[in-house]
Amino acid sequence: MSDHLDALRLFVRLARRGSFSAAGRELNVPQSTVSRTIAALEREIGAVLLTRTTRAVALTEAGSDFLARVEPILADLDEAEHAVRGSGALKGLLRVGLGTALAMRVVIPRLKSFADRHPGLQIELMLDDQRQNLVADGVDVALRFGVLTDSTATVRRLVRWSRALVASPAYLETAPPLVSPSDLTAHALIVGPHGIGDWSFRRGGTVVSMRLDGRLRIPALEGAITAAIAGMGIVMASAGACRKEIESGALVRVLPDWDLGTVDLHAMFPAGRAAKPSARAFIAYLSETVADD
Repeated sequence: MSDHLDALRLFVRLARRGSFSAAGRELNVPQSTVSRTIAALEREIGAVLLTRTTRAVALTEAGSDFLARVEPILADLDEAEHAVRGSGALKGLLRVGLGTALAMRVVIPRLKSFADRHPGLQIELMLDDQRQNLVADGVDVALRFGVLTDSTATVRRLVRWSRALVASPAYLETAPPLVSPSDLTAHALIVGPHGIGDWSFRRGGTVVSMRLDGRLRIPALEGAITAAIAGMGIVMASAGACRKEIESGALVRVLPDWDLGTVDLHAMFPAGRAAKPSARAFIAYLSETVADD
């Protein structure tokens, strides 16, 4: 039974890695062992699960279906073992889907403390600025900003950050005066992840809505903030995402008396199966550590 479970876990790891050598390195077994184990598994179930080339491994149609059925079962077994063990120690692999800027600015600076608490846990940050398919890509939990479109996933809001307009001191020194939202029409604007649209500014009972565009468009937040630091203009970002730059003085808030609304950071768990204990623990930890930003 144990050998069969090990073979199934190896298959899942191989399917996600797309490489015999990568799967072998992660599990600390020779590539030849990986190949023999998968071949034996295919003989046992009577189906070809993978196509092999000199460079990569790809799932067959049967392999994709097998993966979709096996992976949730293994996750349930991991959870059952965790519940019986009752020690709080987490093991296995935790796969977190998120964008690059969110990883660099929010998650990675906080990761060491969580990893130190659970030395038996492997953590994979699946960095992709395009939103992953949680089930198809084997994501245990995803972190996403803004409005969510996947109504089947289990969602938890982690934090609500205010939006802010920011620019570098060097840009503001030579830029036209900026007292009210209408003054933005005379400024260089960087179109970041929020895109082009109607920006609403509120102060007291006053609401000003403007449709603003910019010469420079950078849909990746990290690039947009870097451009603002370089003095290329004003960008809108969440106050939490650019907190360090504001605190260091690299960026300055523009029109700070005006409210630009908020943006939410959510955790999303894939539908159809219970969330892994490691995913729940990670999100609980992250929720505590980002609450004060």
